[in-house]
Amino acid sequence: QVQLVESGGGVVQSGGSLRLSCAASGFILDYYAIGWFRRAPGQEREGVSGISSLDDSTYYTDAVKGRFIISRAGGKVYLQMNNLKPEDTAVYFCAAARGPQTSANSALLDYLVDHGSWGRGTQVTVSS
Repeated sequence: QVQLVESGGGVVQSGGSLRLSCAASGFILDYYAIGWFRRAPGQEREGVSGISSLDDSTYYTDAVKGRFIISRAGGKVYLQMNNLKPEDTAVYFCAAARGPQTSANSALLDYLVDHGSWGRGTQVTVSS
């Protein structure tokens, strides 16, 4: 299994930005489908964004669409988070899997939940 490490979390004021990174120990993530997930206190894990290994298409849940951007560079995957809101406060996790051969959509995130390797998460706190 791929060992993933998330970084870039922190405390930011509402309206601010953060960039999260997802890296693999000993691997580059260019050929992996990647998803970002988050878990807020007292809530279930939520899929936030994904990028396909087939065509680098991207997917965003409605809550972050237009504010977050997922991208690949240098063997890592990033989540640029802009115009952050207090409701974005959560621990953010990345997950990776080889395949499936599909464009990015909610089903890709479901696949990553079942088959992905996971990092330990990075805390994002947005103050109002």
